[in-house]
Amino acid sequence: MKSIFFILLFHLIVAIPITSSYAQETEKNDNQVVIHRYLVERSFPDGLNIPVNMEGSKICLTVVSTNAEDNVSWVHSYVTMDKKKTFCIYDAPSPEAIRKSAKKNGLPVDNIIEVSVLDPYFYK
Repeated sequence: MKSIFFILLFHLIVAIPITSSYAQETEKNDNQVVIHRYLVERSFPDGLNIPVNMEGSKICLTVVSTNAEDNVSWVHSYVTMDKKKTFCIYDAPSPEAIRKSAKKNGLPVDNIIEVSVLDPYFYK
């Protein structure tokens, strides 16, 4: 039990500040775009309906392609069981870039929060 406590304490004191400062680095060179990670919350009142076939694949690839125009990368999404909400992970230079891409793709944006990664594998 003490070892678990010390591992968690280590993570809180050492690993989180290192991860946070790396993920939220804001210095940029002239030719370099600084990318941050964001959680994007979306609502679909009628439910999200992406067919699991070639048509659905084409829809997703179009979103990815349009996002790339603004240096936005869709990493993955979580969808609620009723398909009325999604929580999407994006890498992008800013929340404004995500909103711009979402508008081009016809996607709603409820909330954008900058996040960093925390997982149980920090010791690797």
